[in-house]
Amino acid sequence: MEPQHARYPFFAAAREAVRESGVDLAALVADGDPAVDRGRERVERALTEGTVEADDDRGWDARDELLSYPIARILVSLLDSRAAVEKYAEAEAATAYRRFTEDVERDRDDGARRDPARVDRDALLREFDLNGAVRVEEPKPGQVEGTWLWLGVGAYLSYVDPDWGDDWRLVNRELVAGEVRTEREELYRLLREAVEDRVGDGLPFEGVGEELADELEAEISDLRDLLADRSVTADLDVVAPEHFPPCVAKLLGRAQAGDDLDPHERFSLLAFLAGLNLDAEEAVALSGLDPELVADRFAYLRDDSGAQYPPPSCRTLGEYGICENEHNHRSVAPHPLEYYSRSLGEADEVVDWRDRDESDAGGAAA
Repeated sequence: MEPQHARYPFFAAAREAVRESGVDLAALVADGDPAVDRGRERVERALTEGTVEADDDRGWDARDELLSYPIARILVSLLDSRAAVEKYAEAEAATAYRRFTEDVERDRDDGARRDPARVDRDALLREFDLNGAVRVEEPKPGQVEGTWLWLGVGAYLSYVDPDWGDDWRLVNRELVAGEVRTEREELYRLLREAVEDRVGDGLPFEGVGEELADELEAEISDLRDLLADRSVTADLDVVAPEHFPPCVAKLLGRAQAGDDLDPHERFSLLAFLAGLNLDAEEAVALSGLDPELVADRFAYLRDDSGAQYPPPSCRTLGEYGICENEHNHRSVAPHPLEYYSRSLGEADEVVDWRDRDESDAGGAAA
């Protein structure tokens, strides 16, 4: 296991090094190996901070760092969440981007790669089969060598994201003989996309043994809560109170009955309703809460695109004394919006509260 393997664990050589080592990942987990803690940290920092860098580089050796990558992939797969996969792949790519731009630029300045952990441009291009697709433009007088490159159009289109803007569209680029003119920094961005694609490829994967999943349950539980608190967004267009999570349904029933809700209870209920993209008038009609209070809270909770702040996770609701984790639902749905989405998906037929007769709609959550 070489230093570069730890720095770039998604490289083919790093994956081969893990295979050749004969390391049993299940045994690492069972033994509480340091690589498991580093793998959990890797995913945790990806979900919360957009990086997989360690908090303290001195705390992990190259072996721990390398083996933490397959452990992290197992953890992300067990989370079984598209949001987790996307956040994790983005964080690995962002960290790699910082590292390889630093490596390549240092190599350009020093003229030689002295640190075996670092990568030069040619090796980086070979890793993603781009070495034959990139040609350095001869510099003009006064121009720094390597400022402009020509990239094969096929390779260019493989990694450009349409959301990057008009500047990246082929119609707005110099295209000559099947090559696209790009700046050096633009090539780095394309390589970042290549890393993200490779890291996300195959995730989440199936086939994690039940015993291994059980051993990692504590780590998975903590990561699910982190994911729920930070990444839940609502894309729900159906309001069906009978499918609300039990704790939210109880809050709604109490509000409809005219009971006083404490501040945490009111916030939790209104944040959930805002997360369903109800407007303030609809929330008042459903809950029976004071219109002025609801309008004031919704102005805080929502922006033009929907819920600005997602409702608290089930763990946070438990700390408020609201969620009792009925049927251990946090193990599969750690956030009320996720619980609701799953419940809707399992229902044979769902009628939106707004489309029901008034006599049916009023007592839906009672």
